[in-house]
Amino acid sequence: MKSTFDLMRVWAALTGLVLAAFYFVSLGLGARPSDLLPMLIAAIGGFELSLYAQDLWLKRRRQHG
Repeated sequence: MKSTFDLMRVWAALTGLVLAAFYFVSLGLGARPSDLLPMLIAAIGGFELSLYAQDLWLKRRRQHG
């Protein structure tokens, strides 16, 4: 069973993907998206990247003692 933290990571990833898609679609349609949108996408991406790096670090630590 997935933990609450794992489910939060899934929702964060989905939210980031939806926001990024919305941003690029609005650019493609010629609309000017909000200046806040790229910052939100970067924040969610940074969150996911840091958690991914932490997972790699913990996995490596388990393998090497």
